[in-house]
Amino acid sequence: MKFMKNVKNFSTAVRRSAYYNTKVIFSGKFIYFLIATLAVYIFLTGIYLTNADAYLSEANIFWLLFIPGMLIVFYPITFGIQNDVDNRTLELIFGIPNYRYKVQLVRLILIFFFTFIILTLIGLFTSFALTAVPITQMVPHLIIPIVFFGCLSFAVSTIIRDGNGTAVVILIIGIIFWIGREMFQEFPQFDIFINPFDMPINFSETAWEKTVADNRLYLCAGTIIAVLFGLLNLQKREKFLS
Repeated sequence: MKFMKNVKNFSTAVRRSAYYNTKVIFSGKFIYFLIATLAVYIFLTGIYLTNADAYLSEANIFWLLFIPGMLIVFYPITFGIQNDVDNRTLELIFGIPNYRYKVQLVRLILIFFFTFIILTLIGLFTSFALTAVPITQMVPHLIIPIVFFGCLSFAVSTIIRDGNGTAVVILIIGIIFWIGREMFQEFPQFDIFINPFDMPINFSETAWEKTVADNRLYLCAGTIIAVLFGLLNLQKREKFLS
């Protein structure tokens, strides 16, 4: 009986925490980023549909979904800490035992969960309205680099503590890696923006699958490092409340 009561209390606490943090995530300007996400998707789709020479391949659809996915996680993670400061809730949150685990991890998980759901819905719509999309393969490949950039944004935000500053730094990092993609042609497993559905002609299918698997492994390792760095940074209470 006591065990069931503890389970019920735990489930209630989890549900309330998820509900509260969901309200925080979707507050502020998030709705504008969500609208921008759909607008970008419609705009890019329109370009492909109106271009007679364009072919809507799986490789193109990957980018068609990747950019909206990045926009979804951009605002709530980049501006998360600044919003807590502006709303005067950061000091209250720091009073929660194991703050770094109970608040920020829950928010990150919820953000990536909603991103996964939204990308799946957009992918299903694309598959229905435009061309067949391997949803079960594409969405997991999309979510890994998106989660990496999201966690990198979280880590940077714990250093800069300003949403606009964090956004500029992440944008610069993204541009540098995108421009430098040619350097990774010989070693595509280190390319953050690798497209698993765009296999180079000089690769066999087996070699390409191994390259993509290595890339995803490196991104997962980078994600863990970024999260741990950000969480450890959040232990410096005076830095954020001064």
